[in-house]
Amino acid sequence: MSKNRNAAIIGSGMSEFSSHREDVNQPEMIHEAVIEALRDADIALEDVDCLLHGNMELFEMVHQPDMWHVLGDGARGKSGLRLTTGGTTGITLACAADNLVASGLHDVVLAIGFEKLQEGHTTGGITNMADPLWGRSLQTGALTGTGAQKVIDEFGEERAKLAAMKYRTIMDEHAMRNEKAHRRLRLERQYIKETADNSPPLVGELRMIHMCSQSDGACAVVFASEEKVRALGANPAWIVDHETVHREETMVFGSMLSTQRAAAERLFARAGIANPRGDIDVFEMYDPSAWWGVDWLRDFLLLEGDEHLKMIENDEIVLDGPFPVNPSGGVIASNPIGATALVRVAEAAMQVRGTAGAHQVSKPVRRALASGFGGTLWTVLMLLSKEKPERRVNTHG
Repeated sequence: MSKNRNAAIIGSGMSEFSSHREDVNQPEMIHEAVIEALRDADIALEDVDCLLHGNMELFEMVHQPDMWHVLGDGARGKSGLRLTTGGTTGITLACAADNLVASGLHDVVLAIGFEKLQEGHTTGGITNMADPLWGRSLQTGALTGTGAQKVIDEFGEERAKLAAMKYRTIMDEHAMRNEKAHRRLRLERQYIKETADNSPPLVGELRMIHMCSQSDGACAVVFASEEKVRALGANPAWIVDHETVHREETMVFGSMLSTQRAAAERLFARAGIANPRGDIDVFEMYDPSAWWGVDWLRDFLLLEGDEHLKMIENDEIVLDGPFPVNPSGGVIASNPIGATALVRVAEAAMQVRGTAGAHQVSKPVRRALASGFGGTLWTVLMLLSKEKPERRVNTHG
């Protein structure tokens, strides 16, 4: 991707994620993340040139909440944008922040994603946002149930169910080490089958234990130019590149395109990544359910056959494994929708910067990958690096 200059993440902050943050209102919850991000970056609010704000406003049913949230995020008198792209909102904020800094328009950008889902009606918002006929599979959750059946049809019921529940258990093991995570259930491997069997069924083989929650929470990330990184003596996670691929759900009749694989192929080709499992050290995946986490692992890493199942069965994706996936616990552990995909970027950056604390992976992290996913089968990928990437200047126009 052509850039006028490189951009890096130099700080991040998150509120505590919970099903009900009744102790704070929206600006106060956002303030928690903003203050932590500024402290992590070792800058003051005065150093920030522009604030980006994102959430799904129909979920809380508050129009233009960024106007109210100035009380908590300090945006008064600064340039700002509000973005909403569904489940991908958070990582769209990250891409926009990178573009604003790399273009030279701003030196320091603060991206803020949030959701306070207890104050609205998420299911009501989702089921009324699409055509009741053509969008019914998306509205009912049947799309995720179909994903479970797809894995079962290909690999057999017993192996598929065990893989999905082991993936879910590994994510919980990671979440137990993340003090900010919402769902920390202390799942035990010896009870994998019983846990799945006793969880309430949702659609087909999709059960409550497999699905992400809805959470209250906020995430803030500081992006800075390479000149600012130098001047501040910051600890950066450099943005190498990002890619967006999406298609409408109604297009499924004419195309079986995997937006996950398409995004990975395009991003890796530009970055010169021939072996994702060897060239990338950690992956923060937007995994709305354990079944999709299992299935998408194959597409994101450009694998074939049952290689992705073997990665789970052989503990390759655990925190200290050869290819850690979601050291944070992933979306299954915490899902404040407008912030969820930004959390993936923030967590990937923390791994590169070595600031993830108790859920820091044991091996050195040179490159980290983060993904986002939205309702119209929209996938966004962002690649981060410890080393500053070679800048490719746009010579057109």
